[in-house]
Amino acid sequence: MSALNEVNAVMVHGKDLPLHCPTIDTPSWNYHPRVFLDVLETGEVRCPYCGTVFRLIPGTEPHGH
Repeated sequence: MSALNEVNAVMVHGKDLPLHCPTIDTPSWNYHPRVFLDVLETGEVRCPYCGTVFRLIPGTEPHGH
């Protein structure tokens, strides 16, 4: 998973799927119950707990799904 871009969205690679929040990169002070997010349908999804926006990198193919 890459760092936040200029619009504060986490860019998601195919290797990051299935996507869940919090991710392994989330600081422990920001943990909440794990929720799986469907970023494939629209290319963008927001976590209902913390509000983090995840965006699928254009042209990304899911691996192993």
